[in-house]
Amino acid sequence: MARVISDACVSCGTCEGECPVGAIHSGDTQYEIDADACIDCGACESACPTGAISAAD
Repeated sequence: MARVISDACVSCGTCEGECPVGAIHSGDTQYEIDADACIDCGACESACPTGAISAAD
């Protein structure tokens, strides 16, 4: 199951650098996670300063 980024994202880019598979990229208004590339490791979630990243439901 992939991680998702909520509207709490402030586009700081911290998560992008932590993703070991490059599944995170800058979107139009906030960062986005490519669900097909995400390996659900949680590295981005623990790095996010605003808590905007969580496991998808």
